[in-house]
Amino acid sequence: MRSRKFHTGVVLLAAAALTVTSGPASAADYERLLNGSFSSGTIDPWWAGAGTTGRVTGGEFCTSVTGGTANGYDALVGQNGVPFEAGQQYTLSFDAHATTSQQISAVAGESVSPYRQIARDDVTVTPTTQHFTFTFTSTLDFPGAGNGQLAFWFGGQPADNTICLDNISLIGGVVPPGGLPPTSGIRVNQESYVPGLPKQATLISDATSPLTWTLKNSAGTAVATGQTRPRGADTASGEKVHEIDFSSYDTEGTGYTLTVGAETSFPFDISATGLQKLRYDALAFFYHQRSGIAIDAQYVGATYARPAGHVNVAPNQGDDNVPCRSDLNCGYTLDVRGGWYDAGDHGKYVVNGGIATWQLLDEYERALRVGDASALGDGKLAIPERGNGVPDVLDEARWELDFLLKMQVPDGKPNAGMVHHKIHDAQWTALPTRPEQDSQPRRLSPPSTAATLNMAAVAAQASRLWRTIDATYSAKLLAAAEKAYAAAKANPNVLADPNDGTGGGTYSDNTVTDEFYWAAAELFATTGKSAYRTDVTGSPLYRGASFNTHGFDWGSTGALGDITLALVPTDLPAADVAAIKAAITTTADSHLTQMASMGYPAPYRTADGTYEWGSNGLVANNGVVLALAYDFTKQDKYRNGAFAALNYLLGRNPANYSYVAGHGDQPVKNVHHRFWAHQLDASLPTAPPGALSGGPNSGLQDPTAARLLTGCAPQRCFVDDIQAYSVNEVAINWNSALAWLANWTAEKSPAPPDRTPPSAPGKPAVSAVSATGATVTWAASADPESGVRSYDVVRVNGSYRTVLATVPGTTATLTGLTPSTAYTLVVVARNGAGLTSTDSPSAQFTTAPDTQPGGCAVTYSANTWNGGFTATVTLTNTGTAAWPTWTLKFPFPGNQKVTQGWSATWSQAGPEVTAVALPWNASVAPGKSVSIGFNGSYTGSNPSPTAFTVNGKACG
Repeated sequence: MRSRKFHTGVVLLAAAALTVTSGPASAADYERLLNGSFSSGTIDPWWAGAGTTGRVTGGEFCTSVTGGTANGYDALVGQNGVPFEAGQQYTLSFDAHATTSQQISAVAGESVSPYRQIARDDVTVTPTTQHFTFTFTSTLDFPGAGNGQLAFWFGGQPADNTICLDNISLIGGVVPPGGLPPTSGIRVNQESYVPGLPKQATLISDATSPLTWTLKNSAGTAVATGQTRPRGADTASGEKVHEIDFSSYDTEGTGYTLTVGAETSFPFDISATGLQKLRYDALAFFYHQRSGIAIDAQYVGATYARPAGHVNVAPNQGDDNVPCRSDLNCGYTLDVRGGWYDAGDHGKYVVNGGIATWQLLDEYERALRVGDASALGDGKLAIPERGNGVPDVLDEARWELDFLLKMQVPDGKPNAGMVHHKIHDAQWTALPTRPEQDSQPRRLSPPSTAATLNMAAVAAQASRLWRTIDATYSAKLLAAAEKAYAAAKANPNVLADPNDGTGGGTYSDNTVTDEFYWAAAELFATTGKSAYRTDVTGSPLYRGASFNTHGFDWGSTGALGDITLALVPTDLPAADVAAIKAAITTTADSHLTQMASMGYPAPYRTADGTYEWGSNGLVANNGVVLALAYDFTKQDKYRNGAFAALNYLLGRNPANYSYVAGHGDQPVKNVHHRFWAHQLDASLPTAPPGALSGGPNSGLQDPTAARLLTGCAPQRCFVDDIQAYSVNEVAINWNSALAWLANWTAEKSPAPPDRTPPSAPGKPAVSAVSATGATVTWAASADPESGVRSYDVVRVNGSYRTVLATVPGTTATLTGLTPSTAYTLVVVARNGAGLTSTDSPSAQFTTAPDTQPGGCAVTYSANTWNGGFTATVTLTNTGTAAWPTWTLKFPFPGNQKVTQGWSATWSQAGPEVTAVALPWNASVAPGKSVSIGFNGSYTGSNPSPTAFTVNGKACG
C-alpha cells in the first residue's frame, strides 16, 4: 500500500487580538487536532515551513530553526484543516522545551488569504519542559478539513535553535467530528441500468415491514410500483436497509427516479448507451495520464489540455537523463521519458504500470478469443495514434510498454537485465503542480525482482499480440522479456525497500512467487518453450491457487498468469486448464454468496470486514472474475454479479457517490491529483469523465479523512476531497480494472443503432507537392460507437466535389494531378455504420509546373453557335517512344460542359475534362497523331482551353 504525505505551511499574517478567558472548555471533549502525541513516529499531518526542519525525536515533535529571521511567522510549524465554530470555546494545551530559551507564539486562525487570526498566545520556552494551556473563543467558522489552522511561530530570533513540542491538544466546539453529509435515502446506479438485466436499488429505512416504491419517468409520471424487501442491519454500511427490485420494467429512457415516501433517488437512465460511453471514458484516463507528450485539446478538449511534462523543458529537469538515487551510485543515467503518471503524483512505478498495462492488453486479448474485439479497434479512442491501423487500446498500452522497456538496466552494467522499481521526484511534489511546472529533480530507485518480472510478463504478453501487427516490435518485446526473466531468476530476492517512500510510493512487496508464476505463464503462452512450461507447472500457484475472495492487485499477480492460461491455447493438459477455470468460478460463487447478504452488494472481502486503500480497484478486479466466470460457463448469475459490481461503483453505495467522474448526478470531482485540482485552484479542472476514485478506506491514512470520517462504517469511509488521498486518489491500476469491467459490461449490453457520425478530421497538411502528385496528412476523427472505417480526400472546385483518394489511415498519396493547377482539399471520415463526418477545414495548394519534356502537342479548334459548339482536338506524339495508351486532361476556362464525345471516353468533374483512349486508337507512334472530338454547351462566352496534359505531361 502506498503512503503519501503532503505538508503545506501557510503563514497567519493578520494581527488579530487574542481573546483569552478563564472559563471551562466546551462540555463535549471533542479533540480537534490529529497526532498531537506523535505516537505514530511521524509528524504527519503537522508540517514544517520554510526555515525549519521537523522530525520526531524521542516521541516529541522537534524542529530545527534557522536564526536571523525578522518575524515570528518567518519560521513556523502547524496543522491545517482544523475545525473552528464561531462563538465556541477551545482549550489549547501543549508541552514545550528548547535548546535555548526564546519566545514562541501559538496562533489559531486561517490558513489562506486574508489569513485572519482567531487567537494568539506568546510564551517563553526554556531548556526545561513546561506545560502550557490557554482558552479562547473562536470568532470564525471553519469546517473540518477547511481553512482553519493551528500554527506555532518560532522565528524572529538571532540564532539557530531547536524547539520540541509534545502532547498538543485542542478541545472544544459542539459539532461532532466525522460523518458524511445527509443525502437521498435511496441509492441507485446513477448512470444507467441495462434493459433485460436485473435492476436493483437500496433504501435506508428502520422499517421492518415492506414499503411501497414508485418508479417515475422524467416527466414525473409513475410507470411502475412495488414493495421493498426489508433486509435489516447491514454491517458494511452501518445502516438498516431495504432492497428495491424493479427488474421487470424495461422501457428505455432517461431521467427515471425511484421514490419511497419522502425519499427520492438521483436520476438514472434505462439504456445501454451510458455503458458504451463508459468503456471509452475509462480508457481515455490513460491518455490524460501520459508523461512526455502534450495532451492535445483535439483529443480531450481545452479544459484538460496541457503541455508535455518531464521532457527537460524548464522548469522540468526532465526524464531524458535520470540518475539513480545519490546513495546508489549506479554509474549511468536512463532516458525514461514517456509512460503514465501512476496516480495523483508524478511518479512512474513499474509494478503498478505492469498490472495496468496487462489489463489493457488482456481486455483486448480476451475480446479477441471469447468476446467482441471490434469495439476496441482502430479509431475508437481519442488519441494521437488513432487511424494508424492498430487497435487503439494497443496503441495506448504501447505508451507504457515502451517506458517499461526503458527502465531495464543496460547491458554491461551491474544487474544488467533487471528493471528499476520506479522513478519519481526527489521529494513529494506540492499539491497542486501541473506536470510541466514540476521543478523537482527526478531519481531512479534500485532495480527489484518484482519490477523485473512485471516487465517480463507484460512484454511477453504484448509480444504475442503484436506478432501479426509489427513483427520487429514483437521480437524486441520478447527479447527484453526473456532477458528480464533470466535476470530475475539470477536475482530472485531483490525486494523493494519499504522505507523508500520519500517523494513517491514504496510499492514494496515481500513475496515474488506470484510474479515468477505470472511471468512464466506469459512467456510460456507466447513461446511454448519447455523451460517456461516447467516453471509454470512446478509452481505452487499452478491450477488456480492464486484465486481468492480478496482478489488480485499489483502486489498479488498470480491470478493474471492463470487468466492467460485459461484464455490462450497451450499444450497444457485440458484437465489443468479446466482446474484454473474451476478456481475462477468457485471464487465467483463465493462472491455471489457474500453479495446476496449485503445491502450494497460489492464483490469485496477482507478478513476483518474493513475496507482497504483502493477498495474500488479490488471491487472492479473481482468483477473481472465474475465476468470471466460468465465467459466460461454462460450462467446468468455471474453476468448479473459483474453488473452489480459496476452498480456499486456508479452510485449504489452508502456514500451515494458515483465513484466514476463524469458519470451520474453525484460523481466524484475532487480526486487527489496534482492537475485535476480545481478544488485548490479554480484555473485547474476537476477529474475528467472515466476517472475512478480509490474509494472507501477504513484506515483513514490521511489527515482530511481522519478528521472527517472518524468512526465511519467501512463502506462509508469516503469523502470527495482532494486532500483525502487515502480514499480519493486515482491510480492507473484501478482505472485499468474499471476499463476491463466497463468494456465487458458494454459488450454484454444491447447496443443501440449508431446514429452519430464521426467527428470531423483535422485540417489536412499538404507536403511533397510535385507537378502531378502530393502527400496529404490529417488528424484522425473519433467515433466511439462504430469506429472510423475510412477517409475520403475530396477536391472541392466550386460546387463540384471529386474524391481523389480513399484510405483507411490518416495519410494519402495523391497521383494523377494536373501540373500548375490550384487545388482545394477537404477530408471526410466514414464510420463503421456508413455515416460520414462533416468536412475537415480546407487546405489549398498548387501543383508544380511540368518542366520535363512532354513529347506531345495538342491543337484545339471549335465551331461555335448560340449556346453550343463542336470541338476537334488533335494529339501528336512529338517524343521518341510510342504511347501504348494515352489520357488527355484539360480545364475549361469558362462554364463549358461536354455533352457528347467520340473517339475517346469523355468525363468531366467541374471544369476538369478527361479523355481516355479507346482500344483502337490507344497506340500512337512517334510523329503520329490521333484526332478526337466532342459536342459541348456554354453560356456567355466560349474561350478555348490552353493547358493540356497527355499522360500527366504538359503539352505544347
